Amino acid sequence: MVSGQLRTLQVTGRHIPCLAHKTEEIEKCRFCAHSVRFITKNGEVASPARAFCTLSRDSGEVNLQDVTAVVCDDTCGEGYRSMLNVIS
Repeated sequence: MVSGQLRTLQVTGRHIPCLAHKTEEIEKCRFCAHSVRFITKNGEVASPARAFCTLSRDSGEVNLQDVTAVVCDDTCGEGYRSMLNVIS
């Protein structure tokens, strides 16, 4: 769970600064357990990974072409963690 403030990671090209020393492709964020929501040019969309792992299970489609930032709850520096491990 969140141990501190949420981070807002700005998208540059097709990448985000996941960790101080490592960038990740924006496509991975759809499957990352740390992604909370995507900020787009037209508003915000809940993370598909988070929606799948919670009771709401409701998320709109994320058009990655429109994403300008990703809100992330990884404040401990773990980095990308696939939620696919949770559902397998």
